[in-house]
Amino acid sequence: MSLKIRLARGGAKHRPHFNIVIADSRFARDGRFIEKIGVYNPLLAKTDEKRVAIDLEKAKEWLKKGATPTDRVARFLSASGLVKWEHGNNPQRALPGEKAKARATERADRAEARKAAAEEAKNAPKEEAAEAPAAE
Repeated sequence: MSLKIRLARGGAKHRPHFNIVIADSRFARDGRFIEKIGVYNPLLAKTDEKRVAIDLEKAKEWLKKGATPTDRVARFLSASGLVKWEHGNNPQRALPGEKAKARATERADRAEARKAAAEEAKNAPKEEAAEAPAAE
């Protein structure tokens, strides 16, 4: 059984309120949980102490038992020094995928073909004009 320390959403529409819970990773986000160890209210100001309230002793116990915090909860626990959290760095994320690369090359080919057709259209009337007086 893999345990997670995660957020369970509560509150009304557009008025979120989260409980910080210990839950089996197979259960639904707002479903069954083992224990509630804190609350998170994102509507409060970031400087407000009541925005995040975690029972650190319980969190420490569950971390010893092997529970892994989700990214957001790891941020909260790192503020108290229980977990080391670092911002993720994925430089590959910004690169386009295979289909996007194919579309870009296709677009470039079409633009090149249009440019070549425009060049031919520019040069064709001049050639016809040059040929016409020679025929007379």
